[in-house]
Amino acid sequence: MKGQQERDWSLAVAALPDGVRLELGLADLSGTPFTAILALDRREARDLARALLAASGDAAERTFPRPPSANGD
Repeated sequence: MKGQQERDWSLAVAALPDGVRLELGLADLSGTPFTAILALDRREARDLARALLAASGDAAERTFPRPPSANGD
């Protein structure tokens, strides 16, 4: 794809009967490939999703700070 950047990681997700399976692959971790597999129940998957969403929101706010409002907030 034009303009697409190649990543050195991958993420695959699959539904399980009682939750989800996440597979995070890192192409080069200290010179070798590494794969972490997480089998999460529904509650754990929701907790992880909330944590990732909060972290991405925090990162976005740090990257794109809002200009100060007229009243100095």
